[in-house]
Amino acid sequence: MGFSDNSKGLILAMASSAFIGSSFILKKKGLKRAGASGTRAGVGGYTYLLEPLWWAGMITMIVGEVANFVAYVYAPAVLVTPLGALSIIVSACLAHFMLKERTQKMGIVGCITCIAGSVVIVIHAPQEHTPSSVQEIWTLATQPAFLIYVAATLSIVLALILHFEPRYGQTNILVYLGICSLMGSLTVVSIKAIGIAIKLTLDGINQMAYPQTWFFLTVAAICVITQLNYLNKALDTFNAAIVSPVYYVMFTTLTIIASVIMFKDWSGQNVSSIASEICGFITVLSGTIILHATREQEPPPPVGTVTWYVSGDSMKSPEDEHLITLRSSEYYKP
Repeated sequence: MGFSDNSKGLILAMASSAFIGSSFILKKKGLKRAGASGTRAGVGGYTYLLEPLWWAGMITMIVGEVANFVAYVYAPAVLVTPLGALSIIVSACLAHFMLKERTQKMGIVGCITCIAGSVVIVIHAPQEHTPSSVQEIWTLATQPAFLIYVAATLSIVLALILHFEPRYGQTNILVYLGICSLMGSLTVVSIKAIGIAIKLTLDGINQMAYPQTWFFLTVAAICVITQLNYLNKALDTFNAAIVSPVYYVMFTTLTIIASVIMFKDWSGQNVSSIASEICGFITVLSGTIILHATREQEPPPPVGTVTWYVSGDSMKSPEDEHLITLRSSEYYKP
């Protein structure tokens, strides 16, 4: 007996969450190893590109994203999207055992609150009309309301990159993840267009000849590269058990907002459904605040190192000496 389309989508979505949740941990371990031998990603280094463990995490994430993309082909978004919360649980559990990162009790409460709020939003999210061509998506993407959203998104991203990142990037998790999530909402639109183009092309209706298809492909590539760059910085700077749920919440929230604006989903909803979605947003915001307030601080890199050579023979080389090293910044005076 074969699986139904919904069952296939369910299995793919669950597998996607497992892969994506694991990728956070693999990339985090890779970033730590790279930071120990070179410049950390959090301060602009790219030595992690030479770290095999980081690439293992990247491949795992790509597999998860592909599985998630295919899941949307078989099952509706209302079934697939909430299962993304499973990646939070996977990454939090693996971070506890593999990275030795403590999750406080209130942090667990915040995580559950985020998941609950996200589920409420998705359950009450309106059914969207599926475009039948890339040209139809282009028409939706060029409507004034969505163009205003795109302009606002790009303006906020530029402000975060140029003004807030140099000042608060190392202390406020919302800077890096804000950039990732805002660009991610644009990625979803582009990926949806690409998916429709591929599906129609496989059905015999060639969409590759339309310039809109290549435009969406270019936008998707730029957005994905930007997301990965700042996600790496977030993972290298903050606790992985916090990065995963906050990123999930912000990404899901902004994606739903972009969908509502682009597809005008709220125009056919009743007041009860809209109120439920707003309550979901408030719940998600509360959970995010709890997670951010109770997160375990990453130990900062040492400001300086003071070394004494302890030996009666001053002619010995440093390699032969017994060394006492202080790495606490409290004992270091520049």
